[in-house]
Amino acid sequence: MRLADLVAVATTLWVSVWLMDVNWTFAYHVALLLAGMLFLLTAGPAELYDRSWLSLSLNSEATQVFKVWLWVVVGLLGLAYTTKTTEIFSRRTITLWMLLAPCSLIGWRFTGRFIIGRLNRLARVTLRVAIAGAGPLGQQLAKAIQQQPAHDMAVDSFYDDFIETGHQPLPGLAATVRGTLDRMIDDARNGAFDVIYLALPMRAERRISEVLDRLSDAPLPVYIVPDLFAYSLMNARMSNIAGLPLINIYGTPHTGMGGIVKRLEDVLLSLLILCLVSVPMLLIALAIKISSPGPVIFRQHRYGLGGERVEVWKFRTMYVLENDSTIRQTTIDDPRVTPFGRLLRRSSLDELPQFINVLQGHMSIVGPRPHAVAHNELYRRQIPGYMLRHLVKPGITGWAQVNGWRGETDTLDKMEKRVEYDLAYIRHWSLWFDIKIILLTMVHGFVHLRAY
Repeated sequence: MRLADLVAVATTLWVSVWLMDVNWTFAYHVALLLAGMLFLLTAGPAELYDRSWLSLSLNSEATQVFKVWLWVVVGLLGLAYTTKTTEIFSRRTITLWMLLAPCSLIGWRFTGRFIIGRLNRLARVTLRVAIAGAGPLGQQLAKAIQQQPAHDMAVDSFYDDFIETGHQPLPGLAATVRGTLDRMIDDARNGAFDVIYLALPMRAERRISEVLDRLSDAPLPVYIVPDLFAYSLMNARMSNIAGLPLINIYGTPHTGMGGIVKRLEDVLLSLLILCLVSVPMLLIALAIKISSPGPVIFRQHRYGLGGERVEVWKFRTMYVLENDSTIRQTTIDDPRVTPFGRLLRRSSLDELPQFINVLQGHMSIVGPRPHAVAHNELYRRQIPGYMLRHLVKPGITGWAQVNGWRGETDTLDKMEKRVEYDLAYIRHWSLWFDIKIILLTMVHGFVHLRAY
């Protein structure tokens, strides 16, 4: 798939140059090389190659391809602008290429799906699926198979020891419970279906082992669907150590290529933002010095990645600095806050020095907001999964903040809601999710009247 994508990108550039009747120069070689590198770099975190391409609907995969290509376009235009090389390219040619490439990338995928589907229909290849377990896990599996027609699979029947024969587990699906697991084993030996999925709860370990032993006498594929409903999963992924299969339950998305992309995002955007706000930061520092005695920067300890303590910087907004060992949030009309400090807090300008923390590697631009150490120690005992926020670096802005969960958390419910959004961010992280949060922050995240 990687090779096919690179061929599609290269072919559309060549076609664009030919249609626009311009000379192919060395600059187009460089542009093509950079485009290929950027595409593969961003396709990894987007999980474009992490699974069978038939396991996604065409619409879902087309959306992913378009997002990846859009990031390539942004990267190429940014590099061309930075290096002042925009004039050596034909603008009409580049524009045509940037329009044709995603069409080609999506087009070959559509063609591949169409050809495979036609071949399967001509060969009448439709796998008959039996699902062992008619509970929530089996129902979810059946629904997933039904929603992915490219698999050319059809759920033929369910089998369950505890649900009566004839019951229809999933409305809208014709398959019913045909009998017990013993009946399934007999049907498998008689060739009643082509593949079996064991979707049984973990507590049925002995029964699963028994069924597997008896199914070894039936020559057909058998899959086990992990029963993970009992766990709050954080980027659960399959992996292995020397062939030993593992399921990563509490995982961070910022490993491997995802970690590289996240760090590049942080460094490049922080450098850009610091260049843009360097003069305003100097003016803010001067105003703080004039308005009240004390240091310009307020240094506070917070929990960072892995629960390790890091030093987080902010412009000082109070007359007296808080002691981090006490649990005392800022409140409305807090007398400790200076008039100028109140303006900084409501506009979030007090957090500008944290872009330096991002360059230091202590924070990210997007991530769960860091809480006081004392708050962490309090809420980790009251909110299950609270410390999972520290599977990633703390951020300057976050999913919870752009959804209105910032400011004083004077009740447990408010903190639980903030943590809920933080964990949702970690579960669903992608480069595009970060960009969405940054854009939402630019639209309505800088000014916040609930900040005191």
